[in-house]
Amino acid sequence: MAFHLPRPRHLHAAILGIGLAMAGSAYADRLADIKARGTLICGTLSTSQPLGFQDPKTRQIVGFDVDTCAAIAKHLGVKLEHRPLSVEARIPELALGRVDVVAAALGYTKERARQIAFSDIHYQIPIKLVVPANSPIKDVSQAKDIKISTVKGSTPELYARRMLTSTEVVTYQDAPTAFLALQQGKSQAFAIAQMSGSRFVNESEGKVRFADGQLHWEPTALGVKKGEPALLAAVNAALVQMEKDGELDALWNKWVGPQTPYNIKREKKLTPLAAVE
Repeated sequence: MAFHLPRPRHLHAAILGIGLAMAGSAYADRLADIKARGTLICGTLSTSQPLGFQDPKTRQIVGFDVDTCAAIAKHLGVKLEHRPLSVEARIPELALGRVDVVAAALGYTKERARQIAFSDIHYQIPIKLVVPANSPIKDVSQAKDIKISTVKGSTPELYARRMLTSTEVVTYQDAPTAFLALQQGKSQAFAIAQMSGSRFVNESEGKVRFADGQLHWEPTALGVKKGEPALLAAVNAALVQMEKDGELDALWNKWVGPQTPYNIKREKKLTPLAAVE
């Protein structure tokens, strides 16, 4: 026969406290945490001009995505805490909760949507091929039986593999290295979103060009960890207000628009995520 001694009251209180703490963590509210903390931790790329890159004068990471993060933080009533990320770290860092939001050339795909939540689509851009100026490839449909360089874990990699099945896709850690592979003849084309690719084309002094057509017209959004509906709703509300006030257009024109070397018009406005799912 087993004898059960009565538990001290302080032990009951400790057990109850642990249970409440576990319940609280199960129903954590990231938006409430952000407001209590007073900062929004937002991750962007750091080597992708004009989205997120190091200003050579200030040594600070600047760009369209960085300014978008700052605007979202302002609309939430908090300060921005910027976190530079690599392409392959974007989703893991978000899923692990190390950042609150990711604004890092994050193209929507169904595969990614199984891992993280997406905001509404704040811009759309074509994924292009950059080729040498004297390349016989005039259109992306002519890219066959060649090597294509691109950034590891990026949507250009995804769509190059999906759309150009006869090619060999070789991946690199960042866009400058993937472009260098093209320059050195290690690849015959470089897959990249038009926004980021424009810098390489413009600075090549006519040595490279975009092939006609595109691999995919990519909807781009902000990423939020799954299971955080309040934060996702707040981010979407901020984007709606930014579109209404012309703030998204102003940021676009500052970094990418007609008065910049990229000269890309923002043709597609804020679009509900449901429209592209």
